[in-house]
Amino acid sequence: MAKAKTTFFCQNCGTQYSQWLGQCKVCGEWNTIVEEVIEKSSANSISSLSSSSSKNKIYKIHEIETTDEYRILSNDSELDHLLGGGIVPGSVILIGGEPGIGKSTLLLQISLQIPKKVLYVSGEESSNQIKMRSDRLDISNSECYILTETSTQKILKKAHELQPELLVIDSIQTLHSSYIESSPGSISQIRECASELIKYAKETSTPVFLIGHITKEGSIAGPKILEHMVDVVLQFEGDRNYVYRLLRANKNRYGSTSELGIYEMFSSGLKQVKNPSEILVSKKDESLSGNAIAVTLEGLRPMLVEIQALVSTAVYGTPQRVTTGFDVKRLNMLLAVLEKRAGFHLGTKDVFLNVTGGIRVDDPAIDLAVICAILSSNEDISLPDNCLFAGEIGLSGEIRPVNRIEQRIIEAEKLGYDVIFISKYNKIDRKKYNIRVEMVSKVEDVYKLLF
Repeated sequence: MAKAKTTFFCQNCGTQYSQWLGQCKVCGEWNTIVEEVIEKSSANSISSLSSSSSKNKIYKIHEIETTDEYRILSNDSELDHLLGGGIVPGSVILIGGEPGIGKSTLLLQISLQIPKKVLYVSGEESSNQIKMRSDRLDISNSECYILTETSTQKILKKAHELQPELLVIDSIQTLHSSYIESSPGSISQIRECASELIKYAKETSTPVFLIGHITKEGSIAGPKILEHMVDVVLQFEGDRNYVYRLLRANKNRYGSTSELGIYEMFSSGLKQVKNPSEILVSKKDESLSGNAIAVTLEGLRPMLVEIQALVSTAVYGTPQRVTTGFDVKRLNMLLAVLEKRAGFHLGTKDVFLNVTGGIRVDDPAIDLAVICAILSSNEDISLPDNCLFAGEIGLSGEIRPVNRIEQRIIEAEKLGYDVIFISKYNKIDRKKYNIRVEMVSKVEDVYKLLF
């Protein structure tokens, strides 16, 4: 019998080595390199489980006929919108997120409400635990089948017998293949199990959802090649102290990666948020300084977010710069612009910044709102409740134009705001909007109009 081939993998980053080392040269972690068997049986192949056989043929590119891609609707408008219009048959979708964020709840909810035959495979929970969660969700589907198994060979055998129209795996780190002699969750096991499931999905045109654990850094656990192998990578985000959950697309072969799905967590499951602008802007009985409303874009969806700033004298010597939901390096840059270009002395003051709702915003169009919130808190003068902002701040203190400004103005007008401050260099026709559009070119211009 031939000797089994082995190699060494770092369990933290997946780097392969020909011999054992104490420290990984790539990620710098100690004692994470483990020997794993990589030789698998050539006699057994997952393709033998499938009766379908196809002969590949070479085509000229102009000979290939294109048709509209059929998509399966999941009855979850947020997920369908995020995936580009629905679930593509044969696609493999990987969902990652913090423990307890709601990954299993979301996929069980989809499995129960989609009008298709679904096989839900769990390697972490018993069938009784899944039934308890489904009772809490209060959704019934007679075509949802539950299997508690961790062997990919047994799972695929049951799948070929049942022939489901959707397969859910919870989670990829708990599976193991008999072709690889290593423990579940190891680099080689994750890669082999994912490869077998992807082959099954492509041969049978069955969409497969995979739940993936994440590391303490926030990336999906296992080899990076796992994200390259699948078609879609979704990241489930949110703060446990808030009820809102965000579903972002980090990779999507069938749609845009700039879209965002928003859910609200209840004891009865995840509820879709149709209009996030109404929940992300708080209702106040009185006007307070340091609050500004920004119009941001997540993909094609415009929404309003509230920026809160607090500027106070630094009593402990070194001024603090603390942010929640905003890049602290960008805050430092904006404060330097205010100090150098506009003459505001903020170098000896603490600045705290918060994006309400527990979400994180990377859109540079909220720069103007951040500046105005900081100036409002510094002057202790509240901004008008009926105004909002959309503009990027440059290093010379100019207000730069932002993309899709028409969509932002329409969203502000739809929600009943009276004034929106944008860059002077945005080319628009102000007369066709019912909202008043103030066009400014520098930070000083905004300051003169508001304070």
